[in-house]
Amino acid sequence: MIELTSQEDVAILRMADGKANAMSIEFCETITARFSELAPARAIVITGSGRIFSAGVDLLRLLDGGEPYIRKFLPALSTMLATVFAHPRPVVAAINGHAMAGGCVLACAADRRLMARDGGRIGVTELLVGVPFPPAAMEIMRCVLAPQYFEDAIFSGATYPPLQAVERGLVHEIAEPDALLERALAAAKTLAALSLRAFAQTKRQTRALALEQMDDAETAAEVEDIWTAPETLARIRDYVARTLRKS
Repeated sequence: MIELTSQEDVAILRMADGKANAMSIEFCETITARFSELAPARAIVITGSGRIFSAGVDLLRLLDGGEPYIRKFLPALSTMLATVFAHPRPVVAAINGHAMAGGCVLACAADRRLMARDGGRIGVTELLVGVPFPPAAMEIMRCVLAPQYFEDAIFSGATYPPLQAVERGLVHEIAEPDALLERALAAAKTLAALSLRAFAQTKRQTRALALEQMDDAETAAEVEDIWTAPETLARIRDYVARTLRKS
C-alpha cells in the first residue's frame, strides 16, 4: 500500500494502493503510521504511482460503509492530514499525476510541491461531491492557496493544470515527468541541509494558527453530521454514478 525507501537521509513514501490511491481508513492510518516512523530521516518525499497522485476519498467504500464507516473515517483522514502538515521535518510532494479533493489536500500539506508537466490536474472538488471540508483540510488549503484565488478554488471545485496550479499557490515548481522524483529529492535535500531544530520551530510558528483551528471540535462535529446525512449520501451516490458514466 505505502512503499518506504530512502536515498541518503531522505525518506521516500510512494503511495501504491490500487490505480487511484483512494483514501480509506486503512490508507489514512498507514500514512499516519509511516510518518511517525520517520524520525531518523532529515526530510521526506511523498509521491504516487502511475498517472495519479491520489484521487481523494474512496467514495465507493464510503457509500458501502455508510454512516458508521464515515464516523470512523473522518477522524482518520483529519489525523493523517494534520500529521503530514505538522511534521517537524521538511516534507516535499512529488505530484506525479492527478491530485483531486483529499489528494490535493494531502499534497498541499507538504512544505514544497512539485508537479509533473502535463501530468494531470489538481484541485479540491469537495463541494461538487456534496461534502464540506473537515477543519484540517480547510486550514491546509487556507494556508496554501493565494488569497485572491482561495474562495474561487474552494467554492468552484475547479481543477487546474500545472501552470494554473502554480499561479494559485497549489504548486511551487513544474518538472518533466522523468525528472520529477530527482527534482523533488533535490528540493528535500536543500531543506534538509538547514538546521532541523530551527526549521521545526519555524514551521510550528508559521502554522500555529492553522493547527489551532484544526482542533475546532464544534466545526468537526457539524461537518461529520453533514457527511453522514441521508441527503449527502444521496448526492455522493449521484456524483459517483455520473463520474463512472464519464469514465
